[in-house]
Amino acid sequence: MNDTTESLAFRPRARLLQLLGDELIGSARLAVFELVKNAYDADATDVSVSLNRILEKDANIVVTDNGEGMSPNTIRNIWLVPGHNHRGVARRKLQRTTGGRLPLGEKGLGRFAVHKLGDRIELVTKASGQPECVVQIDWEQLSKAEFLSDAAVEVRTRPPEVFLDQETGTRITITRLRENWTRGEVRRLYRQITSIASPFKSRSDDFRVTLEVPTHPDWISTIPDLQRLLDRAPWRYTFEIENGIFSWDYEFRGVPGLRLETRQETQTSERLEVPGGREDGEDDLFSRRRRVPVRVADAGFFDGIGPIRGEFYAFDRSTEILARLGESQFIENFLDQNGGVRVYRDGIRVYNYGEPGDDWLGLDLRRVNSPVQSLSRNLVVGAIDLELEFSGGLVEKTNREGFVESLQYSRLQQAVVAALAPLQIERAEDKERIRAVTGKAITQEERRIAAPLDRLRSEIEKRKLTGELGPLVNRIESDYGEMRDTLLRAGLSQLSLALVFHEIERGVRVLAEAISRNGNADRLQLEAHELVRLLDGASDMLRRGDRKSHDLKQLLKRARDVNRVRFRAHAIKLQCPPLEDSVPQPATFAFGLTLGALNNLIDNAIHWNEIRHPEDHGQRRIYVGIHELSGGPAIVVADNGPGFNDEPERLKQPFFTRRPTGMGLGLYYANLVMELNEGRLLFPSADEADIPEGYDGAVVALAFRAEG
Repeated sequence: MNDTTESLAFRPRARLLQLLGDELIGSARLAVFELVKNAYDADATDVSVSLNRILEKDANIVVTDNGEGMSPNTIRNIWLVPGHNHRGVARRKLQRTTGGRLPLGEKGLGRFAVHKLGDRIELVTKASGQPECVVQIDWEQLSKAEFLSDAAVEVRTRPPEVFLDQETGTRITITRLRENWTRGEVRRLYRQITSIASPFKSRSDDFRVTLEVPTHPDWISTIPDLQRLLDRAPWRYTFEIENGIFSWDYEFRGVPGLRLETRQETQTSERLEVPGGREDGEDDLFSRRRRVPVRVADAGFFDGIGPIRGEFYAFDRSTEILARLGESQFIENFLDQNGGVRVYRDGIRVYNYGEPGDDWLGLDLRRVNSPVQSLSRNLVVGAIDLELEFSGGLVEKTNREGFVESLQYSRLQQAVVAALAPLQIERAEDKERIRAVTGKAITQEERRIAAPLDRLRSEIEKRKLTGELGPLVNRIESDYGEMRDTLLRAGLSQLSLALVFHEIERGVRVLAEAISRNGNADRLQLEAHELVRLLDGASDMLRRGDRKSHDLKQLLKRARDVNRVRFRAHAIKLQCPPLEDSVPQPATFAFGLTLGALNNLIDNAIHWNEIRHPEDHGQRRIYVGIHELSGGPAIVVADNGPGFNDEPERLKQPFFTRRPTGMGLGLYYANLVMELNEGRLLFPSADEADIPEGYDGAVVALAFRAEG
């Protein structure tokens, strides 16, 4: 046989277009959304979607807009050309439409969404100064053609019959529908239709979308209004990130019937600290790429993302608060269906973010790990607004279900999660105020241990097991009462402290649940003894150490030596005058515990120096000195970070932190150590502590009793 070469062209089957509609569009509701997006790109201001005779055999869907319409030439050379990316080209060149919009479409495939909806399509369109065009597609006939080149579509021009006078626009009618539209599906479509344009962003242009179900208007007339819900939200929070600068505004709007003052907090021109991740956006255990630590999000961090703006409304779903808000069942149902965080770009929604079941920020998981402070999806209604012109690094998936998981997408997630931290912190404070007013205020220790112990005793009494288990529960409570002293050794490792709290709480809950399920008596005894052993082990591991007279300068020298490598690694300049002379400075304290407290203060100072001065290493300085405060010697630590924005009592609360990855235990631990040393943890001003010039950040002092 002789070698031959032949040039062959692809010969796509006629059914390819139908497959594009079926396979690339995830649902019929998203198909309708794609048609609405096309209307937006055509500069429409009004789009109507009508589901006619929806339960009958001749049901149809009609989508009508008042956009610029299409000419016969546009239909021939663009609309009938699959994959034509004229809008994508215009978008990359930042060429705006006559109405000032950047096109949302980029792949030239959205027009095939109609084939997801039905088998027969009629398109009527008219551009300015052009005849009205009619295109009819019948897939039953087209599918008889073997190849796409044989599947001819008739395009007819005529005098205007739909778009009269000077009107322009497009009307698409879909018949022989492929899906049965139930009441639930229609209501879900209504929620999607009404959320296409951002309800929070004031637009420079008009874009309105309406949905009608003429034969069943009651299906959508009873859907509650979004604004009606938002007006009842006790909390409102907005933020903006632009060029690496973070600003936010927090508002507690009060709860009807509770005598609580409203409260507002605002911060401008902050640095945004984001948690770390993989360099390429991945975060799996097997990635070989270097993991980026916690960092300050500078302007370069947002390349391909652009400015980010957010608006959030938060709720408290406790029975008592919901009852005071009115229509509690309406609010709960609405939050279940609409709670979450949506994403908008140029004011138009990006699906499926914010849909039921979508937790793109991982809020629910964070709520499980930190139920006291974190927000879950069903507690917030929020929106993130991006600008299409600057967010080119965020590419929408071909199936129209979110962004491609790229480095920019990973950074968007990190930035939004970090930007929500002030909302969670401030809201936690107002929740404590609410509990105080309603008589349900509880401390952190009560929340974690005392409440589960009460439930445990109740279950024991209910099942008449007091004789067998009562002494063990008393032992558990007694041992935990001593934890205030013995747990302090864990200050050398904040993780150890958090783990012990968690394990004790878990053990009490497991025992209570076992009893409530009428567990075997021997098994219950075993669970109780295991819990006691856990407490004994924690006490041994964390034993407190003796208080006696030590030289404070030796403590400073040890802290310096322990942190010497960290000072070099983080480019920290340490100024510690007491180490320059040999005159002792005696005080009575537990050396190991106090070293842990001082290390916590230094750790905070290193962190906040980096946050305030991510690039200017010369400004990263820490001062550690010994001064006279409150009638006795005090170790004073000052830094060049952003300083404190919270009251001292709040800073000393356990689990309160403004660090995205912090535990909120460092200052709590330091305060407990100083109480055991019969001293105090103080937050003096720079003048009160006689701090040298050049330190304008936080000032913290470990103040000891005077000798004698």
